[in-house]
Amino acid sequence: MRQRIYNLISTSIFSLIFVSVSLAQSAFNVVPLGVKGGGAEGNLSAYMIAPVNSQAYVCLDGGTVRQGVEVAVANGAFAATADQVSRSFIKGFLISHAHLDHVSGMITNAPEDTSKFIYAFPKCLEIIKNHYFNWESWPNFGSEGVNPLKKYTYKPLSEGQEIPLENTEMTLKTFSLSHGNPYEGAAFLIQTHGKQALYFGDTGPDEIEKSTRLQKVWEAIAPLIKAKTLTGIFLEVSYPNEQPDNKLFGHLTPNWIMKEMNNLAALAGKENMRDLKLIITHIKPTGQNEVIIKGQLSDNNALGLQIVYPEQGTAFEL
Repeated sequence: MRQRIYNLISTSIFSLIFVSVSLAQSAFNVVPLGVKGGGAEGNLSAYMIAPVNSQAYVCLDGGTVRQGVEVAVANGAFAATADQVSRSFIKGFLISHAHLDHVSGMITNAPEDTSKFIYAFPKCLEIIKNHYFNWESWPNFGSEGVNPLKKYTYKPLSEGQEIPLENTEMTLKTFSLSHGNPYEGAAFLIQTHGKQALYFGDTGPDEIEKSTRLQKVWEAIAPLIKAKTLTGIFLEVSYPNEQPDNKLFGHLTPNWIMKEMNNLAALAGKENMRDLKLIITHIKPTGQNEVIIKGQLSDNNALGLQIVYPEQGTAFEL
């Protein structure tokens, strides 16, 4: 009888350890190629993401590409050359909006690149086609427009539709954002093997943008947070709290991001927000912005979020 009880206890302890390890396993590998907002020419918004143990990535925005890959290779993020990573590992670009600090690396590196997909809302693709890949700003490496070279295939997105990301083990669902109303941005929900990561392009708070777009995203992801399957949220903070509301230009401050996180907590439950990874993107590289923003976020983190500040070329897991 004593041996049976011992066996039951041992089995229970092993099961608990196994479950804990399983729950702690990461789903995604992320390699930041650029982490700053406009102004840091060699370090602009772009994040490679793939399932853990996969070399089939997509790039979330494309502000800095080649230079970021070279930094990542030098930091040991890849056991491959920069050419191999740029040309073979990246299977496509998910472009949140067509501002230069989110597309310039993708555009200028196109001549040396291999065939890839560009996923974006139709309006964003129209801007890329008409204003960048037009044989005036740059040769037309797109799949449409004037004399297309067809290196990059345009994949227009529809809000809420879940689609596979070609040549990867991931799927994508897209949400519309307001980035200085009426300018449209996008948020990307990436999924693999039942886990998700959420990436926001530039966005302003609903209250300032006179919008409900962020609220709709929170309503969609609250069940994922409750289920503990959402591994992290990439969300921008461009300015410190001192920036006037009428000078946000469709961006967030520490105060506004925490107000939005509280809106999310009202749906997902405050108890489920603790230790949720919040990856801060797009800090404008002006003066002491970064130091000030980090202090303000720390002081206002009543929800107990795990705040992450990505560094160019330094890989991390979600």
